[in-house]
Amino acid sequence: MFALPAAPIIRRRGWAIVAWAALALLFGPRACHVQQVLALRGSGAEATESSRATELLKQAFPTPFADYVAIVVHGQVRWTNARFEAVLDTLKAVVERRPYVEEVISARSIGESSFVSQDRRTTFLIAALTRESTSDLSASFVPDLRASIRDALTRVPGSEGFAVMVTGFPALDHDVRTISAEDTERGEQRALPLTLAVLIVAFGALVAASLPVLVGVLAITIALGLVAIAARYTPMSVFVLNITTMVGLGVGIDYSLLIVTRFREELNRGLSPADAAIRTVETAGSAVVTSGLTVVVGFAALVTTPLSDTRSVGVGGLLVVGVAVLLATTFLPAVLAILGRNIDRPKWLARPLARFHAPTGWERWARWLGHRPWRAVAVGGAAIALLTFPLSQIRLGLPATNWFPPESESGQGLQALREMGASGVIQPVRVVVQLPEGESALSARRLPGLKALTDSIRQDPRVREVRGVASIKSRMSTLQLAIYYSDPAAVRAKNPRFFDAYLSADNRVTLLDVIPGDTVSLTGLMDVVRRVRALVARDVRGLAGAEILIAGFAASNVDTQQALMKRFPDTVALVLGITAIMLFAAFRSLLVPIKAVLLNLLSVGGAFGLTVLVFQHGYGGRVFGLEGPTQAIWAVVPVLVFAIVFGLSMDYEVFLLTRVKEVFDKTGRNDHATMEGLSATASTITSAALIMILVFGTFAFTRVLAVQLIGFGLAAAVLLDATLIRMVLVPAIMHIAGRWNWWPGVRAPKLERENSD
Repeated sequence: MFALPAAPIIRRRGWAIVAWAALALLFGPRACHVQQVLALRGSGAEATESSRATELLKQAFPTPFADYVAIVVHGQVRWTNARFEAVLDTLKAVVERRPYVEEVISARSIGESSFVSQDRRTTFLIAALTRESTSDLSASFVPDLRASIRDALTRVPGSEGFAVMVTGFPALDHDVRTISAEDTERGEQRALPLTLAVLIVAFGALVAASLPVLVGVLAITIALGLVAIAARYTPMSVFVLNITTMVGLGVGIDYSLLIVTRFREELNRGLSPADAAIRTVETAGSAVVTSGLTVVVGFAALVTTPLSDTRSVGVGGLLVVGVAVLLATTFLPAVLAILGRNIDRPKWLARPLARFHAPTGWERWARWLGHRPWRAVAVGGAAIALLTFPLSQIRLGLPATNWFPPESESGQGLQALREMGASGVIQPVRVVVQLPEGESALSARRLPGLKALTDSIRQDPRVREVRGVASIKSRMSTLQLAIYYSDPAAVRAKNPRFFDAYLSADNRVTLLDVIPGDTVSLTGLMDVVRRVRALVARDVRGLAGAEILIAGFAASNVDTQQALMKRFPDTVALVLGITAIMLFAAFRSLLVPIKAVLLNLLSVGGAFGLTVLVFQHGYGGRVFGLEGPTQAIWAVVPVLVFAIVFGLSMDYEVFLLTRVKEVFDKTGRNDHATMEGLSATASTITSAALIMILVFGTFAFTRVLAVQLIGFGLAAAVLLDATLIRMVLVPAIMHIAGRWNWWPGVRAPKLERENSD
């Protein structure tokens, strides 16, 4: 195990407490304002096809609609009414004056029927954004735009009863991340009282129960302060708030629970408070360091992923786990050495709660398991296999429902667009075609290729229409298109807005907007992207030598998913390999790391299976506020859940095996050590797991589906790990393996002595 300087820490306990208090005061103000420096928009850490296509759009077009928002306006009168027209004209003028807006188009400016609902009472404006507006990931123009619109509406006579909603992907992204940050604060407020209640029951004392909560809060505060500093040098996603809070509370309280429990045991053996604290650091403290390092491995693997969201979560996780380990092994033992027996106050609380944390029930379970290990393995293994089976049906992609919070302004605006049949306008698949230098997209040589590509894409039943230079006039043949474009300058002069949006000034770069049907989900839209790319990969006749790139929200998510899944096997191998090596070094056993890695994979697989069952298939999804089955699981979820939960699950493995090995080293009897280790740690493990489940489970009820998926996956994995894995399969397998548990670290004489016993 890892040796810690226990005696110096306890001798200088006053200085240790003062140092941590100073750090909390130093980083506390930064933590309170950390959201101001976190990225409100996601980004890729590597160049992808969709990012190259978006950049090409910005370079080739004077007013590129690469990034834009939709402003949905609903009134009580028809859009041709004077009141409605006054509202639209005012909004257009106000929005155009914002420095982050390049151009605004509306039904009044282009007269396009798809901009107006069938009842003629809903329409929308499209505001193209400047390149500068999207360069700062930590800044968002959305609040300013909404405030400007609200202020302008109050000055328009007769504007009462008009509903104006800003939507589009910049606004949707802003709302998702803002709501996520709000839910983090709510999650803390809900989780802390529940956690304190569990600790009071576990310890039977208010003082002892308060200490782990204090460590968890300190770990979050200091870690978020460090995150605020890290955000100066690398983009840090606002989702770091969720993960740092969840993991900080979980591991901070878990590690502290182990330390406090061991300290009370040493006091009960008759040691003085200072000696008990030293002994606690030497034993439980070493287990905490080992556990912390296994968690750190998972977060370190996330730092190598190609997405800014997952990379920043990795950085945040590294910081909060490192701080939690240091607090649990320095600050907490120092406080315990000062408090001594006072941790058991108030005394009147301990007596009625004694039966809840008495070890007798776990001792009976340990004996039963020791006599029936094969039966336990059969039942436990069958249960895990049953829960893991739905994992075989997992479908990765953007979920079909609940991806955008329906109660947000942008979510309501998107729903209004769906109802009027125009939601596809703000989420098109964008096909960018760049011809070789000196060529024109309107030439007789290239028009047949553009026409063929347009027609091929339109054949997909999920595609409502394809907008571009080859489809400007419906049902035109290739010959008719060539005649129509015989004088490109004259055609462009007749419809300058269209050509400014779909053809570059030198005619070399052209854009095709693939508008999906309103019934097409985001999952289906990703399939459209894959089909278009497959068409392009087969070399479209007439477009030889052209570079064809696919962009848009769905395309960027396809690219992200491919990049994550490409790296995922390497991430898994890295986590498994390093964890196995660390466990081998800690326990000097070959079977321990192999067994731990395989069983951890089972708990993660079971958690993924439950996630697929509840979210993708929708069984019980309404409990979590889902409108229906999501039909797909966001690709980031398996990566994050695996990296985080593999280390967290290993905590319980280390807690259990440390005590088993401690007893085995004294007695040389494997069965006895397994029974005693299980009965001594079962209460701590189940209490710690219950706290983790409460913390993670709280986030499974948030308003952002991405956070729900992660919270549920983590809670399910911890539940399975602390019950079926650690309390059933691990001890049962240890009984079956016998002396081989500790090979080759235990010498032959000790193994022979065990057999003779």
